[in-house]
Amino acid sequence: MKIDYIIVGLGLAGLAFAEQLIKAKKTFLVFENHSQTSSLVAGGVYNPVILKRFTPVWNAKEQLEVALPFYESLEKKLNQKFDEKFVIKKVFKSIEDQNNWFAAFDKPKVAPFLDETLDKQKYHGILEEYHYGNVKEGGRIDTELLIETYRKYLKENNWIRFEKFNHDEIKFKEDSIQYQDIEVGKIVFAEGFGVKENPFFKHLPLDEVKGETIIINAPELKIDFLLKSTVFVMPLGNGNYKIGATFNHKDKTSIPSEEGKQELVEKLQKVINVPYTIINQKAGIRPAVKDRRPLVGVHEDYQNLAVLNGLGTRGVMIAPTLAKQLYNHLEHKEKLDLDSDIKRFE
Repeated sequence: MKIDYIIVGLGLAGLAFAEQLIKAKKTFLVFENHSQTSSLVAGGVYNPVILKRFTPVWNAKEQLEVALPFYESLEKKLNQKFDEKFVIKKVFKSIEDQNNWFAAFDKPKVAPFLDETLDKQKYHGILEEYHYGNVKEGGRIDTELLIETYRKYLKENNWIRFEKFNHDEIKFKEDSIQYQDIEVGKIVFAEGFGVKENPFFKHLPLDEVKGETIIINAPELKIDFLLKSTVFVMPLGNGNYKIGATFNHKDKTSIPSEEGKQELVEKLQKVINVPYTIINQKAGIRPAVKDRRPLVGVHEDYQNLAVLNGLGTRGVMIAPTLAKQLYNHLEHKEKLDLDSDIKRFE
C-alpha cells in the first residue's frame, strides 16, 4: 500500500487533520487504539473568554472563524447535529468580581463577547447573590458523538485501523517511510499524552493533567444555558447536566476516581441547591503544555514526521485552525504560528 499520510490518533486533532487531507484529495490511513480519551470526555465547550481573569482566549476570534464553519460542514457531511449554541452565564461571587467584568470592556479582544447588561433574573436552584454576566458566541460541540460518528465514517471508507501504532517499526527510506505493509510520505502524530511514549517527540514539554466530569439528573434545575462558577453546569437535555471539571496533576490514570467525584460534589453544593442524582462519571488525560500553547511542527531531523498536540482544554476551538496550518506547512511550506511551533523549545 502506498499513501500520502498516516495519522496516529483520532481525537479532535487527528480528526481535523484528516478533514484537511480529504479536502485536498490526499490518501491516508488513521491508526487508533482507543488509548487516549481526552476528546471523548471533554466538555466540548467553546468560550472566547477566560472567565477567571476576564481575559481573551488566545486568538479566539480567528479560531472561531475557522472552527464554526468546520463543524457546520461536518454536520452536513455526516448528517448529525454536533454544535449546540448557548449563552454562557458567569456567576459573580462578589461586587469586586462584578466590577472586574465591567473593567473588561476596556479590553478590545474581550468586549465584543460580553453583554453590557447584567442578568438579574432569579433561576430556581442556583445559588447566587451578585447576578450574572452573559458571554456571547459560546456553545458546545458534542465531541463524543462527533468522534464516534467520524470513526464509523473512516471505517466505511477503509481509512482507519483500530490497532496500536508501533514507533519501532518506522523505517526511513530515501524520500518516504516504510511502516509494516505501508509506504507513506508523511506521518502526523496526534496522540494526545501518548506522545510521551513516542521516541521522536517525547522530549517535548507535555504534561498529563487528569480531568474528571460527572453527569447528574436534576429535574428541578431547568436551565438552557451553561452556568460558569467554581464548576461548569452544562445542560444535556432531559434534566441531565454535565458538571466539571477537575485538574489532577498527580493521578495519570484514565479511571474515574472517588476523589474526583467528591471534589465535584463539594463544589457543586456551592452552586446549586436542588436535589440530584449522579448517573455517570468519566475521566480522561488532557495533554497540557507549560506555556499553555499547542505543540505543532516537524521533527528537527526527520522532516516527514510531524506532531499536532497539546490542545489543552480548548481543543474544539483550536483544532481546525492548527490542522489547517500544519497541512499548509507540510504541503506548501507556509510558516507556522510562532506561538505554537515546537521550535520555540529547541
